[in-house]
Amino acid sequence: MSVIKQLADYLDKNDAEVRRFLLTAPQKYKIYKIPKRTHGHRVIAQPSKELKEYQRAFLKLYPFPVHSSAMAYCKGKSIKDNAFSHVKNEYFLKIDLENFFNSITNELFWNCFEQCSHSLPHFTSRDRKTVERIIFWSPSKTTNGKLILSVGAPSSPLLSNFCFYEFDQCLNSFCIKKRIIYTRYADDLIFSTNEKKLLHTLLPIIKERLIVFFNGALRLNHAKTTFSSRAHNRHVTGVTINNEGTLSIGRDRKRYIKHLVYQFKLNQLDHSDIEHLQGLLSFAKHIEPAFIKSLKSKYTDILIDSIYKANHE
Repeated sequence: MSVIKQLADYLDKNDAEVRRFLLTAPQKYKIYKIPKRTHGHRVIAQPSKELKEYQRAFLKLYPFPVHSSAMAYCKGKSIKDNAFSHVKNEYFLKIDLENFFNSITNELFWNCFEQCSHSLPHFTSRDRKTVERIIFWSPSKTTNGKLILSVGAPSSPLLSNFCFYEFDQCLNSFCIKKRIIYTRYADDLIFSTNEKKLLHTLLPIIKERLIVFFNGALRLNHAKTTFSSRAHNRHVTGVTINNEGTLSIGRDRKRYIKHLVYQFKLNQLDHSDIEHLQGLLSFAKHIEPAFIKSLKSKYTDILIDSIYKANHE
């Protein structure tokens, strides 16, 4: 059965309606620009509400494999699990990939599809065109423009993980032999070991693997490549690993939260500040529940609970 027919049945539409909608689907995106933490901006291309329905339906109908090393966008996994994978190791290497989603084109996707060792659905050449219209964005707004995964589509996270399946498999197998722990959280690659200087030998191997699997389309962001050890702060996707081998939100974040809680007590936070504090408290409760207990001990259960309830009353 064709992809068009499968989608039509799943979405309770007729084939002609689905075909007509998908003709211009790569242009059905609303564009936003948000500033990055350092410099420049990030382009968010958000598909229309109806196109999102098509993308979610496609993933339901055609599940794609994700390697166990992938920690982002996976049900039951979080940044806490990602960090916890590395708590027993002393030496860390963190690598960032440039322009992650937008580097994944339709050509790269199909190359990864052909390389994948898993059993995958058979798509005819016509089906492939349909798939491209469902999951890819055309920044140029032209019919035959370049197609890339967008930051903002619900399908992009899982599909990016799929495109990295063979890369993750290869790198993980290599790391197991070297007694290195490897995880990937979207575009963040984290390696840890207890053998000094071993991680310094990894960079050439990673560069070579990126060329082999992605033909140079995905590259390292050298400005964000960092080595660390127990002698320094070890951070994994925003989580601090302390020298006792436990996870923490970090001293600076704790001080900042305490400052905001005190301001809340004095009724000095506006609506957006309170929402920000609620997010920080939820993060702290997930990563380091003992810190929430200490806050309640200092400021009382009533005050901390009232922060959670604020803006909802």
